[in-house]
Amino acid sequence: MSRKLISTTIFSPEGVYYKIHEVNFSIRTLATLSKGHKDLSLDQINNSGNSNKNSSLDSAVSFSETTENQKLKRRRTRFTDTLNKGPSFDDFLRGRINQDDLMSIDPVAASQPAEHVKLPSWLKTQIPKGSNFSKLKDDVRDLKLHTVCEEARCPNIGECWGGKDKSKATATIMLMGDTCTRGCRFCSVKTNRTPPPLDPQEPENTAVAIAKWGLGYVVLTTVDRDDLIDGGAHHFADTVKRIKSKAPHILVECLTGDFRGDKNMISLMANSGLDVFAHNLETVEDLTPYVRDRRATFQQSLGVLKYAKESNPNVITKTSIMLGFGETDEQIDDALKKLREIANCDIVTFGQYMRPTKRHLKVVEYISPDKFNYWKKRAMDMGFIYCASGPLVRSSYKAGEVFIENVLKKRQLKETLRKTTGEINSSNIL
Repeated sequence: MSRKLISTTIFSPEGVYYKIHEVNFSIRTLATLSKGHKDLSLDQINNSGNSNKNSSLDSAVSFSETTENQKLKRRRTRFTDTLNKGPSFDDFLRGRINQDDLMSIDPVAASQPAEHVKLPSWLKTQIPKGSNFSKLKDDVRDLKLHTVCEEARCPNIGECWGGKDKSKATATIMLMGDTCTRGCRFCSVKTNRTPPPLDPQEPENTAVAIAKWGLGYVVLTTVDRDDLIDGGAHHFADTVKRIKSKAPHILVECLTGDFRGDKNMISLMANSGLDVFAHNLETVEDLTPYVRDRRATFQQSLGVLKYAKESNPNVITKTSIMLGFGETDEQIDDALKKLREIANCDIVTFGQYMRPTKRHLKVVEYISPDKFNYWKKRAMDMGFIYCASGPLVRSSYKAGEVFIENVLKKRQLKETLRKTTGEINSSNIL
């Protein structure tokens, strides 16, 4: 039988008043001690007339302790326990914080410069121009393609698009929308947990447009789509297959996400018909948790490159590392060793991190061109077949020219040596 809400106020001889509530369908009557903020049961209220003020308060404290013990039975997380042991908000306000009390220190944030660092002269580029650049720009508009080159305002667009030979020009096409499900601290791509659904006609439309474009080399990339079961791998692979069926002469590089480490999806992409499988480490291992989204780990990215090569030994694997987050030479060297020894990666590129907006990580250091040349030589000495390294280099920097001149020619030389001598003397030839 339902009950209506009843509110009754009782005054005790000691001048302390109690408020009693009866709630619909409730088998208990709750009482709140307004003065002193202690919870009392109905029986305690009824007996309050025969007890003094102190005994009532003692009962209230006992009741409160019982309630508190029940709350403590809830499982605590490691983070909550650590947080409770740390300094209070008042300690922060009053500046009573010791470095030993901090739970962890963000090495990237700790190395951020207090003042704005002036842009060095070697990072200033000329306005892109040239007849081939203008032609490619018009083609992008006519074919309704979306290129990362323009949307990300890449500083190398003039070099990649402005060469005399259109067959060596490179353009990077963005697939699966412009909204990412992850939020890396260096990236300006907008994020959302639930991006718009995929366009089922995109693979066919993209293939038709690229076939008409007439480029010799195209780079396809996507945002991370953790909202999709396959991470968008089938959509991505279908686009590659359609491009190859319409224009087999076009070389295709795919800059993929990590697909949450799903080996089936990695294998699907590696065997889709692409020529280059690219996946970026972005930074060194120690800084990865502070630079990239927490779902994108260094070891997972290393595993993606490793399994792509194992799934298709003939595919070229490639990665890119940004410098300027405050990384050390030892950390960069360690990353290169793991790329060669664990992932058997073929190509690596180094470029300067450039802060896209004030909401993103500041640049800790502008790396000199001489230092970039050092890392190029170091990578080649380790056995990489090619390394593009420079302040303005991005992951797809002159990718078509690199592939044609440094990979295909070496493969042709390998085949010639095999036919003539039956053996290969150079370890750097694929």
